[in-house]
Formats: sequence, structure tokens, C-alpha cells
Amino acid sequence: MTVRATTRKDRPSYALASVDNALRLAAMLQLEGELSVAEIAQRLEVAPSTAHRLARMLVYRDFAVQGADRRYGPGRVLAGGGDTPSLTARLREASLRPLALLTEVVQETSHLMILVGGNVRFLASAESPHQLHVGTREGMLFTAHRTAGGMMLLSELSDEEALERCLETGDPVDPDWLRAELAKVRRAGIAMNRGRSERGVTAFGRLVRTTDGVGVAAVTVALPTTRYNPACGRLIKEATTEAVRRVEAGLRSDSLTK
Repeated sequence: MTVRATTRKDRPSYALASVDNALRLAAMLQLEGELSVAEIAQRLEVAPSTAHRLARMLVYRDFAVQGADRRYGPGRVLAGGGDTPSLTARLREASLRPLALLTEVVQETSHLMILVGGNVRFLASAESPHQLHVGTREGMLFTAHRTAGGMMLLSELSDEEALERCLETGDPVDPDWLRAELAKVRRAGIAMNRGRSERGVTAFGRLVRTTDGVGVAAVTVALPTTRYNPACGRLIKEATTEAVRRVEAGLRSDSLTK
């Protein structure tokens, strides 16, 4: 079955917090593996009692299971989706502090994402302090060729495989445009997106590589297009490079302790 992501995403005015939290928790369990009630409460910014009720509902619907240690993990409904929990959990853990520092420097929202087929999954976000800002996208799925980070991750593939993955999403893409854009980001080492994923949003992305040089994730910065200017762009590019360096250092350190 092909996983499809919405072309553009705008938060619905009728969004229900409880439903949103349940879906975010399901994505966290699928991507990262086991979590305690305390960890769930901290991540969702809810009371432990609320976190417990959300987790129990997911257990009831087979989206989660509870182990003997009382931690919750992905249930049979979530089995087999995305990357391995150990890798995604390591990536997310290694990115939290760098993303926070990146947002502190540029004052805009930063994200970490991975490639899942022809889509990208957001693993972590650090939100801008501005009243008008791009919100968290943690757990969300976007078509890869419409995001800056997604284009960086697609650039690691051959043009043929990248095109095949994009077409599998069902979101139309012009093959000539894709090849030209992939060549551009490979040369530049950075990708820029102006309104392709969300109206009024501009974003930049760079690759995170393992010690073997394999691109496994992307760090991005997203901001309202109305606030973008060339000086801002230069700062974001420099700060994103430093954030990627910190994430990669965190991954190396984590590998040495295992």
C-alpha cells in the first residue's frame, strides 16, 4: 500500500486537542519505540493522568502495547512502519539540543526529518518565540519533494529512484523539474523551499550524515515568507550548518557508548 501525504497542510480550525495528541503519540511510538507515561506527558505537554488515558486508549485499539515494566510500545497496528525505532530515537535524541540552539540563534522554527518512501516524517521541532511562526510538525508526514529537507534526502538517491518514490506518493511532480532541482541541491549542499509544502512558508534544509557518510536525516528551518530577507537567509544557512555538525557529533557520541 502506498503511503500518501497531503500536498499542502494547514491546521484545521476545528482541530481537537485530544485527537491530535493521540495521533502524535501513535507516531512517537511507531518511530521511537517504548515510552513511559512520564515521557509521554512531557512530550505532549499534558498531565500524567491525561497521558495515561491516551496510552490506554491506544492499547485498547491495538495501536500500543504495555510491557511488564509499564512502558508503552507500538502495537500490531503500527508494526512495520517507518525506520527502526532505535535509529529514529537516536536521531531525535541527538537533535533536541541542536534544534533548540538553532531556534535560539535564528529565532525561527527548526525541524528534524527522515525519509519514509517518497515522504518525510518530522521527528522533532523547536518552535520560534515569535507570535507569528511555523508551528511544530512533529510526527507529521509531508511529500518529500515539496520540502527543503525532503529534497536534500532525495538528492542522496539516483534521479530514477527519487522520481519513482515521488510518483508513488500520488503527488504529481514534473520529472525534468525534479532532476534539475536535485542537481542544484547536490551542488549547493542546501535546499530552499518557498511555499511548495505550505502557503506562505519558506524553509531551508541540510543533510545529517552518519560516520559512514550516509545521509539519514535533514535539519530544516521554516519561517513565514513575509519575514524572509537575504540577510536572514545567510544567518539561517550558517546556523543550520552548525546545527547539523552538532547532531552528527551527538550521533557519533551515541554510537561510541553502545
